[in-house]
Amino acid sequence: MTSIQSTDYFIHFSDDAYQQLNNYLTNDEISTIFVLVDKNTHEHCYSKFLNKLSTKKEMKVIEIKAGEMHKNITTCVSVWKKLTDLGADRKSILINLGGGMVTDLGGFVASTFKRGIKFINIPTTLLSMVDASVGSKTGVDLDNLKNLIGLFSNPEMVVIDYNYLQTLSNRELRSGVAEIIKYGLTFDSKLLIEIKKDNWKNISKLNVIIYKSIVIKNKVVLQDPKEENLRKVLNYGHTVGHAIESYFLEHATLENLTHGEAIAIGMVIEAYLSHKLHAFPLTELTSLKEYIHKTFGKTGIATEHYTDILGLMKHDKKNINGSIRYILLKNVSDYIINATAPTELVIEGLDYYNSPSNSR
Repeated sequence: MTSIQSTDYFIHFSDDAYQQLNNYLTNDEISTIFVLVDKNTHEHCYSKFLNKLSTKKEMKVIEIKAGEMHKNITTCVSVWKKLTDLGADRKSILINLGGGMVTDLGGFVASTFKRGIKFINIPTTLLSMVDASVGSKTGVDLDNLKNLIGLFSNPEMVVIDYNYLQTLSNRELRSGVAEIIKYGLTFDSKLLIEIKKDNWKNISKLNVIIYKSIVIKNKVVLQDPKEENLRKVLNYGHTVGHAIESYFLEHATLENLTHGEAIAIGMVIEAYLSHKLHAFPLTELTSLKEYIHKTFGKTGIATEHYTDILGLMKHDKKNINGSIRYILLKNVSDYIINATAPTELVIEGLDYYNSPSNSR
C-alpha cells in the first residue's frame, strides 16, 4: 500500500515500512536505539520486530507494565530514569512498539526527555493503527482522567505492519472496530456499511478498512493539526465514552473496559442526543445501538453510577467555560461541532443504551 504523508512525517505499510525504517536507522547521527514495549508486546511482538531489522546499531529494550492504569506520570518517570541509566543522549531515538498506551506515553516521554529526542511509532493493535498512528498526539492520564497531560509532537515515521494483529485477542481486535465505526458515522457512510457487514472479520478486507481509516483521519489532521475546529469531530462518542472508561478504571469492583468498548457506549448515547436534539434518524440510531450491542455486548451501567460519570465529563478537554461540549450528528457524515445537551437528556441516553436491543 502506498505510503501516506501526514504533517511532516510518513506512515509506511508492510515490507516497504521496514525498508524505510532500516534505511532511516543507518543515519550516523543516531547514537543508540531504545525500544519501548509493554509486557504484552515484549512477549508477542518484539521478536517479530527484530526479525525485520537489519541495523547493527546498539539496541536497548525498556519494558513497562501493560494496561491503561499505567498510562501516567509515574510510568513516565520510570522510563525517563531508565533512559538516563542506560546512557541515552540527545542523539538517541525511541521506537514505541505497542498499542495506543505505549505510543501515546512513549511519544510524550521522548518529546520531553532532554527537551526532546526523536521517536518512531509502530502500533501493534487495531485501535492504535487506525487512531494513535495519525495526528501526533502524545500524552498520559491524570488520576484516570484521560489524556489530560501531553503535547503535539511528530514522530519521525509510523510503521504499520498488519501481521501484529495476529497477536491480538478477539476483545482487543473488537476494541479497534469502535474507532472505525466513528470514522464511518462522521465522514464515510460507505465505510460504516462495510463495518456493519462485519467485513472487519476478514483479514484481507480489514487491511483495506485500516488503510481507509488512516486516510480519513490524516485528511482531517492535515486541515486542522492542533484540533481547533474540524479535528474535534474525531472525538465523536468520546465525551461520554472517556468518562465511562475513567469511571470503570478507577473502581476496583468494576471490570475495566477497553477504550473501544467505552467509546462504543459513548457513540450510542451521543447518537441518542443527536436524535433528540438534531433529528438524527431513528433508523440510524436503532441500527447503531443494535450493532454495538451485538459486537461489544451490553455493559451494565448502574443508575447509581450516572452522577459520577456525569461529573467526570466536566473534565473533558473539549469543554468551553465549564460547558460540556459534544460532537453531535444531524445524519451520517453531517456533524455539529461544540454542541451542548441538557444533563437530563444524557441520563436518558444512558437509559437508552441500557435498554434491550430488538436484535437481542
